[in-house]
Amino acid sequence: MSQAENAPLPAIDRAARLTGIGLMCMALMCFACLDAIAKWLSPQIGPIPTTWARYISSVVLVMIVLNPRTRPGIFVSRKPWMQWVRSFLLFASTLLNFLALQYLQLTETMSIMFMAPLLVALLSGPIMGEWVGLRRLIAIGVGFCGILIVTRPGLGGMHPAALFSLAGTFCYAFYAMLTRILAGHDSSETTMVYSGLGGLLLLTPAVPFFWIQPENLTVWMLMILIGAFGAIGHWLLIKAHQRAPAPVLSPFIYSQMLWMILLGWLVFGDLPDRWTLAGAAVVIASGLYLLHRERVTGRAVTEPATIKTGV
Repeated sequence: MSQAENAPLPAIDRAARLTGIGLMCMALMCFACLDAIAKWLSPQIGPIPTTWARYISSVVLVMIVLNPRTRPGIFVSRKPWMQWVRSFLLFASTLLNFLALQYLQLTETMSIMFMAPLLVALLSGPIMGEWVGLRRLIAIGVGFCGILIVTRPGLGGMHPAALFSLAGTFCYAFYAMLTRILAGHDSSETTMVYSGLGGLLLLTPAVPFFWIQPENLTVWMLMILIGAFGAIGHWLLIKAHQRAPAPVLSPFIYSQMLWMILLGWLVFGDLPDRWTLAGAAVVIASGLYLLHRERVTGRAVTEPATIKTGV
């Protein structure tokens, strides 16, 4: 490592990085709140209306800021078909995650979703030509072992709804790879606008067939908040990456588990069992090792802003 790399950062850069880390942690808190609301809402109004509420309120908030008037040409994409596929993958991941949350604890779905960056690293070779080395393959294998500890297949350790979470994680991994590809073609504003449109267009015609009338004002308010937390969370992520480089921010992604544990306990009275904590620790350690290898080799493991959960 060169002396330049070891040199201390100027005070203004240190302050910017600390601000970026703070914004990242706030974004992750928003995503955790989103999942907690979804877990609470789904039994009240059903997963389809819950997912629709997440999209309609988020899209409206985003369109207030990003629209053809404030950003001329915002809908112009060099890869429109890829934008729509990415949007539909995000919708599928969101719906599957909300279905799983009806039966699983927040920490259980979170632990499974942490597999997304491992899948991206594994699939980037055949899909994007970014092959991983032996040490990264071993780290990915260890991460999958962590998922097996959490889910304990065949041992009756977890509800079958874990399969929804696993399927959603695969959708999210492909979504993350398309996000990386689109970064070289479209602006982040265009990609953000497209993110919610696919799900909204798919769900809106179906909502009347699944609609359950909210019983009180609290439910209506949470239907608005679930999208607001998503929109604000993604905005905070963008601001965080404007102030600090991705390798600095990426390790803090795993702090979302702390928010999930806290909200699961406060809202639902759930505490993760030792298997969930042990498996999550293995997955997080694997992910942190992959991030370490990214720093050493300079090759990206995944787009940090999309490792998120809180889809």
